[in-house]
Amino acid sequence: MDILRLGALGGLLGLDGTAVGQFMLSRPLVAGMLAGWVTGDVVQGTLIGAILELYLLVSVPSGGARFPEGATATVVAVACAVPFDGVGALPLGVAGGLVWGQVSGVTVDAQRHFNARLMPDEGGEDLAGSLTKGHLLAVLLDFVRGAVVTAVGIAGGRFLMAAFVDRWPLGASASMVLLLVGGAVSAGILLNDLGGFRRRKVWFTAGLALGLLGSRLL
Repeated sequence: MDILRLGALGGLLGLDGTAVGQFMLSRPLVAGMLAGWVTGDVVQGTLIGAILELYLLVSVPSGGARFPEGATATVVAVACAVPFDGVGALPLGVAGGLVWGQVSGVTVDAQRHFNARLMPDEGGEDLAGSLTKGHLLAVLLDFVRGAVVTAVGIAGGRFLMAAFVDRWPLGASASMVLLLVGGAVSAGILLNDLGGFRRRKVWFTAGLALGLLGSRLL
């Protein structure tokens, strides 16, 4: 039953990405917290969301480029990591979420191409009504797409987690360092895109200090 609830959550968060609202609920940090609430471990969900936020900061969906879908990636990562014990649950869950985010991004691109077929002809009757129906159908399809992609990702991810979580070779500290190094690379790319360290060193230093303080408090 939790796969159905998480699938519905993935569908709703997928809508928030671009189709409806854009209230930032689909950001990994928020999505991780919500998925953690559904799975019964808000702390783990928030941690996974924070890690994925670092990885996906450079993925701002704009223009016609293809980006990984952070919302479904985070829901899948949390849903795969929370039910399993062991050190490998967190890194494997995050890795699975990142991979599935790319898959979900492909489905977003495919659906947008399909949406073009829902547009009515220019000379047709009741153009406004046809546009409204086409828009609502596209929104519904986007929800279904997000829900199905999330549910399939969770089912497949949990199957693989059961097979490999106990084989994870690193300890807890090394696993966290590995995840944070990857996130730091992504943050460095974003910093470079924003003008580089020299231009943004004050903001970077302040953000780093606050992040370290927050990690100690948590």
